[in-house]
Amino acid sequence: QVQLVESGGGLVQAGGSLRLSCAASGRTFSRYAMGWFRQAPGKEREFVAAIRWSSSSIVYADSVKGRFTISRDNAKNTMFLQMNSLKPEDTAVYYCAADNLYIDRTGATVDYWGQGTQVTVSS
Repeated sequence: QVQLVESGGGLVQAGGSLRLSCAASGRTFSRYAMGWFRQAPGKEREFVAAIRWSSSSIVYADSVKGRFTISRDNAKNTMFLQMNSLKPEDTAVYYCAADNLYIDRTGATVDYWGQGTQVTVSS
């Protein structure tokens, strides 16, 4: 069992930065693939980024590539999402996800989800 808790969301102006954190409980955190998804009001859940357990493989959605950076610290059971050059269209609830194998971009097979943290980017 893995429990995920996101933090770091907030209100920021366009062009600004935020760093999200996802703290995980459980002794096997280092074995899980981790990822971030987001969901804006009235829209479907959207894949943002994913990272394998060893950080050997990282993928991003095209919409955030070059602006967002995903990373993890297995010793601290924590995953991060550094978000730079934020745009109003990045406004959404951001969710942390963990999976025993890999992060499916649809999110359909994700094993565990966090409760979400709100990110609001003003223009």
